[in-house]
Amino acid sequence: MIIFPPAKVNLGLNVLSKRSDGYHAIETCMLEVPLCDVLEIQKSDVFQFKSTGLKINGSHEENLCVLAFRMLENEHNLSSVYIHLRKIIPMGAGLGGGSSDATSILLGLNELFELNLSDEKLESYASRLGSDCAFFVKGGSQLGSGRGERLNPISIDLSGKFLKLINPEIHIGTSEAYSNVHFIDSYSIADALKNPIASWKDQLQNSFEEFAFKAHPVLNEIKKAMYDEGALFAAMSGSGSTLFGIYKEEPELTSAYESEWVFEL
Repeated sequence: MIIFPPAKVNLGLNVLSKRSDGYHAIETCMLEVPLCDVLEIQKSDVFQFKSTGLKINGSHEENLCVLAFRMLENEHNLSSVYIHLRKIIPMGAGLGGGSSDATSILLGLNELFELNLSDEKLESYASRLGSDCAFFVKGGSQLGSGRGERLNPISIDLSGKFLKLINPEIHIGTSEAYSNVHFIDSYSIADALKNPIASWKDQLQNSFEEFAFKAHPVLNEIKKAMYDEGALFAAMSGSGSTLFGIYKEEPELTSAYESEWVFEL
């Protein structure tokens, strides 16, 4: 079985407050984008996890893909599998690659072992792995609230538009980002997304941009360059450091960054 776990970007990300459980209350719209990893899953006599492509730090047993398998293995008495992850989506980049990989494992095991788990049950499992994991059960475009696990579909038509992604390979730790986050609760992302894309520039914000742009000015320079070349909307995704722009016409690759992509939506 071959699966292509997709990345996501955030169309607006409001961190509202810090909750009593240590998590943060957020409002965001997550949008599935065509940048993908590659996962191979097949039944095996012994469990094996292999990764190629971008180097993944940490032990295999700490990898979210392995944790996802262990979760279903324990609760559904699964036999062993062989997992090969070809890592393409940059890590710690605000694109949700690790979360997507883990959720794809749940989806793949559900099919491989004919578990007949509902989307709701898969979302419940996924939310135990990470705050944005549940989004990738259905993907598409969804509003996220709570810590990101409460999801509602939203219709956003970007057909015929182009997406440009630039990851400047600047690492921004999640704890660092949340320690310096700018709380925003002054507008509704859902309401803003009902308006034309050209208005998003003045309406949608990302709570993490203020700190990230001060700490790493090149991020703001990339965002400005996207607008200068005609982006209808540009922003940082998640806690960074990937920048993305949505264009009416296909933009050119700058070749200034190793991790840079253009896709038609």
